[in-house]
Amino acid sequence: MQIRQVTTATEWRLLKKLYTESFPSAERKPFRLIQLKHWQKKADIWVIENNAEFAGFAITMKNDDLVLLDYFAVSGEKRGLGLGGKSLKLLMDMYKEKRFFLEIENTEAEADNGEERRRRKQFYLNNGMTELDVKARLFGVEFELLGYECKVSFEEYFSLYGKCYGRWLTRHLEEMKPERE
Repeated sequence: MQIRQVTTATEWRLLKKLYTESFPSAERKPFRLIQLKHWQKKADIWVIENNAEFAGFAITMKNDDLVLLDYFAVSGEKRGLGLGGKSLKLLMDMYKEKRFFLEIENTEAEADNGEERRRRKQFYLNNGMTELDVKARLFGVEFELLGYECKVSFEEYFSLYGKCYGRWLTRHLEEMKPERE
């Protein structure tokens, strides 16, 4: 198994197809925008291969010492082989000099896919991520942040989005404060 930068037109097509299948439209940024950020060196787009076959992808946004695992998916037919955990470990190692974190759908919110959200969170916790006590809403979708051996504040998270995507996106990003009892 290996992770490497996307290079070929075929890889771009496979990646875009899996991206579209794996994430609801409300959570997807325009794919052309992600490609632009990759070419501007504000994002890294990784291909996950197993036995020289496309098995998944990871998209990271970066700014200064922060790296956000923005999107991460393993192909349906490749799931259950341990590739997700191995790939995540490789990514954490690649960015070990940075503060590596990710966002997941809020597991406390009512949702049709609540059990799936909890399983996803448990996967990340089982693979070394910890809760960061930061919750946010982007385009109406609620997220919670998890980090790998680091702390990240909402302000730093907001700044990363601003540096990578500009005001058009940060206008839609807000912190979710804990409810007072």
